[in-house]
Amino acid sequence: MFQSSAPRGVTPSRSRDHNRQLVLGQLQAGGALGRAEIARRTGLSTQAVSNIIAELEGDGLLRVEGTARGSRGLPARQYVLDAAGAYALGIEVRPGALLAALLDLTGRPVWNARLPLARAAPEAVTALLPGLRDSALAAAPGAADRLLGAGVALPGPFGRTGIASDLPGWDGLSAAEVFAPLDLAITVENDANAAALGERIALAPEGVTSFACLYFGTGLGLAIVQDGRLFAGAHGNAGEIGHVPIPTSEGPQPLEALLSRLSVERHLREAGRAAADMDALAALHAGGDPALADWIAGAAGPLGLAAGLIENLLDPQTIVLCGAMPEGIVRALVEVAPLPDRSVARRPDRTQPPLRVGRCSRLAAVIGAGALVLNRTFTPALAA
Repeated sequence: MFQSSAPRGVTPSRSRDHNRQLVLGQLQAGGALGRAEIARRTGLSTQAVSNIIAELEGDGLLRVEGTARGSRGLPARQYVLDAAGAYALGIEVRPGALLAALLDLTGRPVWNARLPLARAAPEAVTALLPGLRDSALAAAPGAADRLLGAGVALPGPFGRTGIASDLPGWDGLSAAEVFAPLDLAITVENDANAAALGERIALAPEGVTSFACLYFGTGLGLAIVQDGRLFAGAHGNAGEIGHVPIPTSEGPQPLEALLSRLSVERHLREAGRAAADMDALAALHAGGDPALADWIAGAAGPLGLAAGLIENLLDPQTIVLCGAMPEGIVRALVEVAPLPDRSVARRPDRTQPPLRVGRCSRLAAVIGAGALVLNRTFTPALAA
């Protein structure tokens, strides 16, 4: 990842939306801010910021959060995002389930649901969508006229590749047609990319905008975020790190065969343990299960190798581990992973840890799917 300067404003005549996004992005990252501080951070004039603030207030996206006294003059109003000003719907399709979540403007989930799927066929998903939307709006009636759109997370890879998809039969379909019953603008990403944008909202207050995200899903995915935007690759499949070969005593093996939910579940089955879901894994970890401890010790090395590869290729601020793996297990992996000494990311002025724990939850990707929509609201699409 290349170092770049912060985005600067362009004239309102060139892009009204761009400047609105700049202001919203600063409030999303910085919390309560006054007009002068927003102008300083964005490079816009104070008058331009005043006009945008008035417009955003009128749209219900901002509210006043007290005042702050400066070095001179009257106390300045401080503005924050109004959580109820807009909403985004997140949808995740898995081989055996359909998940949904409704996020407010700050990225907080206000409703979520999980429906089992006997078969994850497109027509089966389409049939469930009207009921999901109705349930979401019943939980948050104020969202009915304030839905920005819907984000959809699907397991990769996309298109016809040399790697099989977990959702056969979806290749070549139109997302607009499959998700038409939602009657919303649709944004589609793989589950790792979606989860990463959920982390992007959580990390923004710390100034973390360029990072890598290792995602525990069906296998192991990688998402790359640069300046708040996803790097997706030519066909949306950048980051299929789970298929990268890792040297072992038994010869090269795919990384996700050593470091994933499938890997730990297989290891535990061979040891006579049953751990079919996150709760069972968390219980084994809390009880100090020796077979699970053995897996963690064996997976730590591959994690260290993956971290070195990611750091030297991408130079991220940090690598976030998230997804459907119990937080205790992820923290244990982070604590014991042997990180390489030779890395371009090992800088004396580094402020972020090499590895950090993100959202460890079954909802990581579906919340990230909603964040796909919010990220478009907060991140300018034009070059500085």
